[in-house]
Amino acid sequence: MKVNYTIVIVKSGKWFAGYVKELSGANSQGKTIKEVKHNLKEAIKLIVKSNYKHFINGEKSLLEERIAVNLWKE
Repeated sequence: MKVNYTIVIVKSGKWFAGYVKELSGANSQGKTIKEVKHNLKEAIKLIVKSNYKHFINGEKSLLEERIAVNLWKE
């Protein structure tokens, strides 16, 4: 399954730092933008897999569905 996320990358001195807007805790840095993108992809995989294992482990009644939230309009 392929899921799209929004990443933000900024230059900080000689390094680049980045984070994933939709996923708390997915942050990284690197010497190049390419390195930051690679690191963020790995962070996303690790966080999503960890969250999945944490919530699924031993759970017999699980509800999974998509939910839409409009953040910027009332």
